Amino acid sequence: MAENKNIFKTLNDVNVADKIKQKNGLSYVSWASAWAEVKKRYPNATYKIYPQIMDELGNTRFWHDDGKTGWVEVGVTIDDLEIVEILAIMDFKNRSIPAENITSVDANKSKQRCLVKACALHGLGLYIYEGEDLPEEASKTVELKAKVKDLVTKKCALSDKAKQKVAELCKAAEKQANPDLGDDLITGNYNNIDDIEVLQNLMKQLLAVKK
Repeated sequence: MAENKNIFKTLNDVNVADKIKQKNGLSYVSWASAWAEVKKRYPNATYKIYPQIMDELGNTRFWHDDGKTGWVEVGVTIDDLEIVEILAIMDFKNRSIPAENITSVDANKSKQRCLVKACALHGLGLYIYEGEDLPEEASKTVELKAKVKDLVTKKCALSDKAKQKVAELCKAAEKQANPDLGDDLITGNYNNIDDIEVLQNLMKQLLAVKK
């Protein structure tokens, strides 16, 4: 246990301020810089990409998908302590890419980001990720989804007709926010909507639903 604590302290004490870059309002350290800092202190450190087995012959692919969206799994081992991180494959707006649209380039970018995050869980630059999950835009999205949830509950309680209208509006909004998803994957789940404008418009439409 003491050795594990020492790993975290050693890496958490590394000053990576001069290696921090900005993109889409988020701070990050490149995978090459992160891995270099780890290897300087722990030359025997290794990382592993956990693949998805694609067929009965054992053929693999370095990213996973469930038919809807995809993700990567990367494990970093330092002194026999492995930490595995999982990261969704996302576009430049940090939205999940539909499984059928994922390219090897998309998956590779997520793999590199996942490696950095696994290093961060060992301690390297962990402070960079404080609050990352809720930057200003994401915070606004969470707030809007909470309001939509409240409206959906209230309007569905009005009548069966209102409930049906609410379902139609939510499905239309989900499709608008995720145009690449097939109709069979559109369920009317407002939690799958990350576009602020679409959420705001959905709220207006829900407010207009009558008994």
